[in-house]
Amino acid sequence: QVQLVESGGGSVQAGGSLRLSCAASGYRYMAWFRQAPGKEREGVAFINTSTGYRYYADAVKGRFTISQDNAKNTLYLQMSDLKPANTAMYYCAADHVSPRAKPLTPNDYRNWGRGTQVTVSS
Repeated sequence: QVQLVESGGGSVQAGGSLRLSCAASGYRYMAWFRQAPGKEREGVAFINTSTGYRYYADAVKGRFTISQDNAKNTLYLQMSDLKPANTAMYYCAADHVSPRAKPLTPNDYRNWGRGTQVTVSS
């Protein structure tokens, strides 16, 4: 079973930055999701690793950047100007099949990591 392994989470003060990593290979469609306690899982950022097309949730545009390093088989999420509302478990997701409509629909991804916790304090 292919595994996605996230890393890079931690605790940071508001305004700080973190870079999340996801070790994975061979997927064309990859995304980051997050889930805060008591809330539904929501999409953060998407990348088509073949074309380089990126898509971001409105809440993170201009502050988060999704990228890939094919040589290292790694997906990244660079997060800047973090806010307490960004506190959540962050998950890497991937699939070989294109998302049906919107790129950040959780049900479109069959492969998930276990998550890495991000905590932002005020």
